[in-house]
Amino acid sequence: MSTETVPPDTAGVSLAAALLRIGSVVAVPTETVYGLAADATNADAVARIYAAKGRPSFNPLIAHVSGADMAAEHVEVSPLARRLIDAFWPGPLTLVLPRKPGSPIAAIVTAGLPTLAVRCPDHPVPQALIAALGRPLAAPSANASGQISATRAEHVLKSLGGRIPLIIDGGPCKGGIESTIVAVDGHRLRVLRPGGVPREALEAFAPISLGGSGIEAPGMMESHYAPSKPLRLDAQTASDDEFLIGFGAIAGDISLSPTGDAVEAAARLFDCLHAADASGADAIAVAPVPCEGLGAAINDRLRRAAAPR
Repeated sequence: MSTETVPPDTAGVSLAAALLRIGSVVAVPTETVYGLAADATNADAVARIYAAKGRPSFNPLIAHVSGADMAAEHVEVSPLARRLIDAFWPGPLTLVLPRKPGSPIAAIVTAGLPTLAVRCPDHPVPQALIAALGRPLAAPSANASGQISATRAEHVLKSLGGRIPLIIDGGPCKGGIESTIVAVDGHRLRVLRPGGVPREALEAFAPISLGGSGIEAPGMMESHYAPSKPLRLDAQTASDDEFLIGFGAIAGDISLSPTGDAVEAAARLFDCLHAADASGADAIAVAPVPCEGLGAAINDRLRRAAAPR
């Protein structure tokens, strides 16, 4: 299969929509990372996502919707969930909610779970495709399973070239890190994956706990987002065979943020990991990043990237 890259213009979006309608997959930009999209109601199409990524079938996907009304067609939206939707959508917050029995979302999207993860992307390309299709898009990150997420079209091409027919090149993703995933349990929230909405922003809405039992949502596998080289965390200096990703006062060979800005670091995280992986070094070291705010999501990705394979 040859992989075509097109701009995010009317012709490019129309071509992508036509492919989605016939059950194909398309890589698209979002405000977080690039996603590999398919019609979420078409089980065969969604299976092509798993096949292209080499993704384990027990790992569920996020259904991307146009907004609150489309979400309510597929999940039970509690009052607390509605307040979160009003506050953070469109944007990098995914809600895990009970799936409605009549929802046409393919069971493969939920990996057999009674819940469905839904998100409203803050980017014109996926929104245009959802509108053209009239249905949610299943869209995990557009990279081979377990590898570094893609924040540029060239990252997608390097990882999935020859496996998918089309990439819409929308330039670099402004957020650079995946969405926060939250399970809404009655009047409480469980953060299943830290991401673009910091925990501190959610604490105003409900009591919060961390984690869950088993794989309840994307991004919960212990080893994930991984470069091909060994990764060492909290490094003050690098050994001769290491490529150092700096932060703040630790300059490194490349820096997440020379000023110690967590927003800049989140946007540059996967770019820096891709650069380090492509370097001639045998291993990668990363300077410490404080865990406050977006730093929690950055450290979550780094911990999983450094986990034993």
